[in-house]
Amino acid sequence: MRTRKQKIILAAKIAVTTFLAIIIALFVFRNELLEQTVAKVSFKMASDYNSTFTIKKASFVGISGLSFSDIVLVPKNADTLFNIHKMKTDVNLWQLLLGDIQLGTLEIDKGYVQLVKNKKGRNFDAFLKKDENATPSSEKRDYAKFAYRLISKVLNLVPTDMKVENLSFRLDDNGKKTTLNIEKLSLANKQLETSITVVTKAFSERIRLTGIADPRNKTADIRFFNRDTGAIKLPYLDERFGLKSSFDSIRVNIQNIDKSGGELHIDGFASIANLMINHKKIASKDVVIKNAKFDYRFLLGSNFVSIDSSSTIQFNKIKFHPYLAYDTEKDTIYKLKVAIPKMKAQDFIVSLPDGLFTHFQGMEAQGNFEYKLDFMFNKNKPNKLIFDSKLKKENLRIIKYGEANLNKLNGEFVYRAIIQNVQQRPVLVGFDNPNYTSLDQISPYLQKCVLTSEDPSFFSHRGFINEAFKQSILKNIRTKKFSRGASTISMQLIKNVFLTREKTVSRKLEEILLVYILENNRIASKERMLEVYFNIIEWGPNVYGIGEAAQFYFQKTPADLTLKECLFLATIVPKPKKFMWQFDTEGNLKSYADKQQKFLSNLMLRRGLLTAEDTIGQNNPFQLTGNAHSLLNIKVLDSVPVDSLSVDEPFEF
Repeated sequence: MRTRKQKIILAAKIAVTTFLAIIIALFVFRNELLEQTVAKVSFKMASDYNSTFTIKKASFVGISGLSFSDIVLVPKNADTLFNIHKMKTDVNLWQLLLGDIQLGTLEIDKGYVQLVKNKKGRNFDAFLKKDENATPSSEKRDYAKFAYRLISKVLNLVPTDMKVENLSFRLDDNGKKTTLNIEKLSLANKQLETSITVVTKAFSERIRLTGIADPRNKTADIRFFNRDTGAIKLPYLDERFGLKSSFDSIRVNIQNIDKSGGELHIDGFASIANLMINHKKIASKDVVIKNAKFDYRFLLGSNFVSIDSSSTIQFNKIKFHPYLAYDTEKDTIYKLKVAIPKMKAQDFIVSLPDGLFTHFQGMEAQGNFEYKLDFMFNKNKPNKLIFDSKLKKENLRIIKYGEANLNKLNGEFVYRAIIQNVQQRPVLVGFDNPNYTSLDQISPYLQKCVLTSEDPSFFSHRGFINEAFKQSILKNIRTKKFSRGASTISMQLIKNVFLTREKTVSRKLEEILLVYILENNRIASKERMLEVYFNIIEWGPNVYGIGEAAQFYFQKTPADLTLKECLFLATIVPKPKKFMWQFDTEGNLKSYADKQQKFLSNLMLRRGLLTAEDTIGQNNPFQLTGNAHSLLNIKVLDSVPVDSLSVDEPFEF
């Protein structure tokens, strides 16, 4: 009888022989198998994606090499998606036996990949549709596991040796065309060298990529820069979105991609030199960041994705630590934290991007500061939103103002509103203007009405109201757009006197910083700020200041205004040029306007700002007695259809 050892040896011999037989069979019949595989792919493209996939010639080269010619994919009734003239590659057989595809080498000679959108549709739509037969999985996705698997598969498809010549990527978005021609790309011994030509209707440029790429060890260090002089322009964005952008150079470094303890770590850094951005919603000028760097650590777990707080973002001399997280462990939670370590105020000012803070140019400051922001939004419990902003000062003071001299508020000056980039008539803010009205000569009713509707805590806050910011953020999240601001009287004052009405990121950021400086350095008293506010804001068409408004609507001085007249004036502050919409064809208040005023007066009664005696006579008929009344007849009776005026408009506090 055979011993146990002999049985094991025999089994091993049979296994090896079988394995070798399979390998020999595969080798002998490999071309037939390859043809069958190509046929299966062609059938799948036709049945699942309504596309024609063809390969003119496919054959094996050596043991693991593959050679293809004229690879073409054409969706039905659409432009060709790709056409590759020649391609050679080889596959790691050991990885293939383990179920993974890992490319060793890749050669491509001539070809193109193109994405086209036109009247017929998009030539890639068929590949974006969801699989209707796929059953949705109830299993919760493990973010770290999924990301690591995806990254590994992608990097396995990146060969360790690569040579690509004359391959172009084309984009045609309804005539907006961009072409990236890879003239030559080589990767050998981890050294990457690439020459690319970018062609659009507006410009052409030559870009060079160079550096180290090691897909097997998951590391890279690559630089992008212009082969000629000048900056690299980003194509397509200008034609498609009106966004102009360019940079001198970019460096991307991946130091480590590692999964351990159920968490995925991705470490490295990215830097950019002379980044320029121009878009009408960002700023009216080119925004330039001379030097920026992002030392990143992405951290993924089974139920969260985050940028770790050990990451650092630096532009010019400003350095801060961001923390951004998406957590689904119990609820869906979004977190954002920003920490600016102690730094010199002057370093902060000189580091602000050119074009984004034009009113700060020339400003000088002393002292230091540090800043922390803590934000959290729970999608399942939105009312528990956290928004905490803290700035710690150390001997901080402004010693010289830039273009926006905030001391201007304390003296006489000429105010000119800017509407749609057009300067309006000059208004003198000072007693040489007969319509100028000091705060003590403005009806207390009007002061209370406007403060209640616009900024109830004006005399107690320092320019901002945290709760208002929270409510603004909540509404913007719900509507998925910037539909509500959190503007205080301080912010409105800064916007009107020093800035413009343009709705840009630049204007809003400058507004926030200038308000902080104004309020926290006590440059002007609250009373003075409110007095200037009443004397410059627009109260109607070409009506500026409360002195003009009292005459225009009621032929009175601001001191003589009644409560009902003050309630009316307070309700038109958000849209003063549309005051006539509040009246019917007979010159009487519409019901919705009357309800607005009653809501405001009841709110003031509840807050103790009015007494019952103050509201006596509030139900008496309300009429405009100034020149505004004649404007009613023109705008309402002659120009605006009566039906369009019957729609009630909402009024918010």
